[in-house]
Amino acid sequence: MKPSQTAGSYSSTSGDDESLANRWGLRGKKGKSMQDNPLMSAFARLRHDLKGCPNIRSFDIPSLLHPFLQVIRSSSTSAPITSLAIVAITKFFAYNLIGKDSPRLSLAMQLLSAAITHCRFEASDSAADEIVLLRILKLMEGMLSGPGGNLLGDESVCEMMETGLSMCCQNRLSELLRRSAEISMVTMCQVIFERLKYLEIEAGEELSSLEASNKEDMAALKMDPSINGTSVASPQRTRNGDLPSSSLDHLTDAQEGSSESRSSSSFEQKSLGLEYPPTVTLNEAAQASTVVIDTKADGSIEIKPYSLPSIRELFRVLVDLLEPHDQQHTDAMRVMALRIIDVALEVAGPSLAKHPSLATLAKDDLCRHLFQLVRSDNMGLLNESLRVAGTLLATCRSSLKLQQELFLSYLVACLHPRVEIPQESGIDPALYEGVPQVPKLVKPPPSQASSGRSTPVPVKDRQKLGMEGGSRKPDAREAMVESIGALARIPSFLVELYVNYDCEVDRSDLCEDMIGLLSRNAFPDSATWSTTNVPPLCLDALLGYIQFIADRLDDKPKSVGYPDRQKLLESRGRKRIIIQGATKFNENPKAGIVYLASKGIIEDPGDAYSVARFLKGTTRISKKVLGEYLSKKSHEQLLGAFLDLFDFSGKRVDEALRELLGAFRLPGESPLIERIVTVFSEKYCANSTLEGVADKDAVFVLTYAIIMLNTDQHNPNVKSQNRMTYNDFARNLRGVNSGEDFAPGYLQEIYDSIKTNEIILPDEHNNKHAFDYAWKELLVKTRTAGELVICKTNAFDADMFSATWKPIIATLSYVFMSASDDAVFSRVVAGFDQCARITARYGLTDALDHIIFCLSSITTLATDTAPNTKLNTEIQAGGKSVMVSELAVKFGRDFKAQLATVVLFGVIAENESKIKDGWKHIVRIWLNLFVNSLIPPSFGQKQDILDVAPIPVQTASQVVDREERTSESGLFQAFTSYLSSYAADDPPEPSDEELESTLCTVDCLSACSMDAVFSNIVNMPSQSLKSLVRALLKQLPEDSSPVVIVVKPDLPSPTPANANGHRQDSGHPVYDPSIVYILEFATTIATRNDESIAAVGQDVAEVLQSVVRDAANVHPLIVSRAVFYLLHLLNTSQDHSFVRAPMILHNISGFNPATMQTSALLILKGLALCLSKPGPLKNEITNTPDFWLTMRNLRSLHEAAPSVFELFESVMIENVRTGASSVTSDNYEFVVSLLNDFATAGSIGAIIEQKRDRSARKAQSVKQSKTRIFLHYLVMLSAWDGMLDLWLNILDIMDRLLNSGQGDNLVSWRDQWTSFDRVLANITQEEAVPESLKNILLVMADGGYLVPPSENAENVHLWDETRRRLERFLPNLFSEVFPEQTKVPPAVPGIAPARAAPQPVGTTDDMS
Repeated sequence: MKPSQTAGSYSSTSGDDESLANRWGLRGKKGKSMQDNPLMSAFARLRHDLKGCPNIRSFDIPSLLHPFLQVIRSSSTSAPITSLAIVAITKFFAYNLIGKDSPRLSLAMQLLSAAITHCRFEASDSAADEIVLLRILKLMEGMLSGPGGNLLGDESVCEMMETGLSMCCQNRLSELLRRSAEISMVTMCQVIFERLKYLEIEAGEELSSLEASNKEDMAALKMDPSINGTSVASPQRTRNGDLPSSSLDHLTDAQEGSSESRSSSSFEQKSLGLEYPPTVTLNEAAQASTVVIDTKADGSIEIKPYSLPSIRELFRVLVDLLEPHDQQHTDAMRVMALRIIDVALEVAGPSLAKHPSLATLAKDDLCRHLFQLVRSDNMGLLNESLRVAGTLLATCRSSLKLQQELFLSYLVACLHPRVEIPQESGIDPALYEGVPQVPKLVKPPPSQASSGRSTPVPVKDRQKLGMEGGSRKPDAREAMVESIGALARIPSFLVELYVNYDCEVDRSDLCEDMIGLLSRNAFPDSATWSTTNVPPLCLDALLGYIQFIADRLDDKPKSVGYPDRQKLLESRGRKRIIIQGATKFNENPKAGIVYLASKGIIEDPGDAYSVARFLKGTTRISKKVLGEYLSKKSHEQLLGAFLDLFDFSGKRVDEALRELLGAFRLPGESPLIERIVTVFSEKYCANSTLEGVADKDAVFVLTYAIIMLNTDQHNPNVKSQNRMTYNDFARNLRGVNSGEDFAPGYLQEIYDSIKTNEIILPDEHNNKHAFDYAWKELLVKTRTAGELVICKTNAFDADMFSATWKPIIATLSYVFMSASDDAVFSRVVAGFDQCARITARYGLTDALDHIIFCLSSITTLATDTAPNTKLNTEIQAGGKSVMVSELAVKFGRDFKAQLATVVLFGVIAENESKIKDGWKHIVRIWLNLFVNSLIPPSFGQKQDILDVAPIPVQTASQVVDREERTSESGLFQAFTSYLSSYAADDPPEPSDEELESTLCTVDCLSACSMDAVFSNIVNMPSQSLKSLVRALLKQLPEDSSPVVIVVKPDLPSPTPANANGHRQDSGHPVYDPSIVYILEFATTIATRNDESIAAVGQDVAEVLQSVVRDAANVHPLIVSRAVFYLLHLLNTSQDHSFVRAPMILHNISGFNPATMQTSALLILKGLALCLSKPGPLKNEITNTPDFWLTMRNLRSLHEAAPSVFELFESVMIENVRTGASSVTSDNYEFVVSLLNDFATAGSIGAIIEQKRDRSARKAQSVKQSKTRIFLHYLVMLSAWDGMLDLWLNILDIMDRLLNSGQGDNLVSWRDQWTSFDRVLANITQEEAVPESLKNILLVMADGGYLVPPSENAENVHLWDETRRRLERFLPNLFSEVFPEQTKVPPAVPGIAPARAAPQPVGTTDDMS
């Protein structure tokens, strides 16, 4: 386009341009046309150029933006015009007129960034001005997040961030604009820090090269945002970390315009000096910046996209804004910076740790500022500081090992209350014994007596420094607890604390302290010094910790890449020894050294270097005690060895002395100080190249002078005008440097150092000095501390839970007892269940036992005092019955107790083999439930082991059958019932509410599935049974006291005792069913198999024998059961010597008549069990005189005589069958005596039998007819399934007819037989029994019904039983009928079954 044509086009529109310019406030120079206004001419040129452009998206972007950028940078435009220009550019991006493929987009983005960050316009009203600034923020936000954002250079990004931060920090701007600027900064910083991820992807494995390639750019690039016109850039620290005296560069304040004087409003920090197309050059300021613009061969420009330099500089500026001691920074600015940093860490936290330049800022400046800000009382600042600290540790903790320890230690010290847990009624203090009262990391306040210093720091100041927790406001405590809770939600967080701190000798026990802190603050009383939100927050954190461990139970342990577990345990054990040894050392140094040497911590207590290495290497000993110990005259060798461990090379005397006195406190006595200074002078000259000092004498004098200067400069009792000046200090040292003076510069450096920084222990520094000193020490230790191990494994869960379970279980128990919310109950129940699974999986029996103890205590069922059963009432209805008792009613009303019971037996199920001491509580529960008839007297598979009647319980005080009640109800019926009970002297009947409570108890116990628990117990490993058996036997009365309580008659009467109680005879023992329950349960367990007998048989046998020995003082029912259990145990433990038959039989033979009568049938049953098989036991019993004495005593009892004879007969028959003989020279006399007793008893009935024989002969005529009837039905009977039983009954009847002569007993069988059976009922004594049987046998043999097994194997049982029965009362008959089978013995030996089932022993009738 020619210039003339351009001028013509401009003139044709000059009128319009002029009117437009006037409307928007654009003014040309005086006397000149608006055509000369460069802003309008640029727009005219752009409009002309666009006419020939077919597609605006292909138009050159720098040319398109040029007139708008001129308006933005022009100081002659008003705010509305500037705003319009910014809106237009914003629309270009919004309407996609500018895209990633637009021509020269990279250059356009740099120009646009330079223009909006140097925006200038005439100030008008503040609202219009702030609209411009707000639109600039939105445009910058769109630029960074838009398609060309990654094309911006480092300088452009820094300038944009400067602009945004300046708006955030300008107090003269409205709150709305500052908050909008903050929001925009958050969004832009999110985009900028996200770029770190893409840079890592681009760099690949060469990530370190990214840092090296940008090192120069990072050094040159600087951001300098302003606060109200003042630079906020932090000064650079000197080499030793101190700040220079003048640290801020002051700029001119921006002045606000008025209506009379229109000044320019500027946010320009420094101009890039960019000129616009067609050429772009940089002025000197721009060339000095870090914008990298490469000119290609074709004249185009290439700009390097922003990278690590701008990100690092932005991060540095944000961190510098947090400086706590910079008075220019307000808390509002710090909060703003914290919010932005928090977003940066959330987006790129892990990436920050990968870049050394960023990681250094995070490790040093960021942590240093944060850990001071968390001590602020400003809640807004505290909340944001805690949030950023939490995010930093969550994302970068692997590089912040010691920083994390410092932060968490402060929180623990602040939050752990030193208040005892209040005792509440109904809650046993034993339930929460494991909660620590103070954390382990808190040390006693240092004693400053005799320290040589008269300026002790007040406790309040030490608290602010973080040396002590101090008191924080309730809201601050809640914020800190929330911060800990957020960290605890990281699954591996507490595991990492355990591995990295608790298992390292020089670190704090952070994991234990953290669990103790959460546990203590989960107690409800913590709300009194914090807020009501703190207890549930702490409980959530604890339950989350438990859940994380439970979720990892089934994971396969990973050990590769993690520390060795065994070494960690050894290190933890060493740590405990060192802590205990340091405690002893602080009390008595000599005793501490001896203890540590005995434990192997100090290799050789006689070696000074060995002792010195330990004393210097540990931080747990008192610095005061150490100083006094080293300065003793007898420890000169140790003092020399201690100083040999320091490296003083290259250090001035004051620097070396400062390092030395950081290890111990200088004693207060002058001779002791002189001794230390003397040795110090020698060591300093020996291992340091002397610069400025002549010899050790000069060092000695100079050291003393430094100590005096330190006291003079920092003693508050010395007035400032009286303090020593440099000249005074130098004057005192004239001529002491080997006759010469010290160099003035050397002394000046020493004087300045002591004056600005006192030599004193870190915990005695005041305010900032203390933290700075401690921080420098921390940074030094980080070089050797190593990285924090991230533990994504369950390999350490067992050891960690073993160290922390006590406060957890205590907290769960207390909360369970004190809570009232169902949701809390549900979560605590889940916590108990998870704890039980963890302890069972990892074999933590102590923890499992404690869980059982706590739950048992909550159930109220494990009381040591037996419940009162006097008023127990049995209610019958609908064919069922329930026992209403005091225990059942009370338990049914207690929901917490019921829930705890269900949880308890849920914990026990499947974990029976892991329980040790917890069994004693479970046994108490079972006993209390059993005596109140709330659980059955069975033990799962007990019936497979013991064949005995159920254990009888005491009779109910009354039995109420509610089905017999009439339909009448109401007050009159209740009154009548009460009167009738009173008249009968009975207790009142249970109310409906009591019955309902009892039913609730029954339902609760049904939900506990105790049968499954009993079944699991029977199947437990034998070694696991020992704890259960010991717990059972410990519930028995002590040997020194009677076996049972003597308070009632020997047996309860069939009629219940009166409620108000008649006076009872106390001279007889009382039946206690719980004792029988214990004995039977223990016997069941012991006689399970050979392994269980070997494990617990002896313990059970000793208890049973003690009961039998003391039979005179024990209720007969208990004795009878104990005798049977003992005989059963004797039978199953024949290979063991802990129980012997003669001793048992001797005790049984000494029973009194009452005990013998009650125990008779069970004694015979036990003896039959022992004599059922031939062997040493049978021989031992039959050769024992007491056996035959017992048999004679039992024979005299009417109900026991038949069984005695059967037992005797079975023994003799078995001997005949086997060819052995039970009659020996030792027992011959006893056998004959017993037979004589039976003969004497039989002679009494002989006269009666003779009379019956005479009448029996009259019925001989009917003999043949009766036999024919039976034989007539033989064919039909042979096909009947009950043929064998019928035939055996017939043989039994024949046996009684032949031996007793009584036939009347046959009548009792008539009602039980079928029509065929009644045929045989007519057989009377008149028939000849042998003749009848012989005829029947012959007929059955001829018919093929009774034949030898060789001929018919199906009838082998009939053959054998017939032969065995006949040999009992007609021994020659079988051989007469079947002579060829005489030599074949019977196939099934043994004791003949009882002729009638014995009445069950132990019913309530027997107890009378």
